[in-house]
Amino acid sequence: MTTQQPCIILVTGIMASGKSTVGQLLAERFEKSVHVRGDLFRRLIVNDRKDMSPDAETDELDQLRLRYRLAVQAAETYLAEGFNVVIQDVVVGPILHEFVSYVKASPFHVVVLCPEAETVARREAARAKTGYGAWTVEALDNLLRNETPRVGLWLDSSHQTPEETVEEIWRRFREEAVVLP
Repeated sequence: MTTQQPCIILVTGIMASGKSTVGQLLAERFEKSVHVRGDLFRRLIVNDRKDMSPDAETDELDQLRLRYRLAVQAAETYLAEGFNVVIQDVVVGPILHEFVSYVKASPFHVVVLCPEAETVARREAARAKTGYGAWTVEALDNLLRNETPRVGLWLDSSHQTPEETVEEIWRRFREEAVVLP
């Protein structure tokens, strides 16, 4: 538990990198907290939803940006009420800079989960839901590693349990993951 100033933490990475589990466990570490699952805002669209693909066009990118802005707005509203907020979503590639620009409240931290592609493929195969369709693990991993700005704390969680990953984030995020002090 912590009595420090409430903050927002973005936990990002590719699909099956552990974001949901780690985001929930991290939020549970705080005395007063919220876990904002960014994908919720995508799923709320009933008609004319545009899912992201490797060859995304303007409509898909506009809906992705809308999803990110809504997640940030929700997080900042909770933060204003004294909650620590963990936002969990796939925010990879150059668009991470845009996401960061949406955040006006501070402190704001970014944690990027970057397990090895082979580990992600194993995790994807073992889980009930399927995240990969138009994307491959390798393509999304390449986008993460080669086009995502080096913002915040990057963790290779390939050989860690979710609890070990959260413990490492907990020890390091306030100093190493800070984007907006």
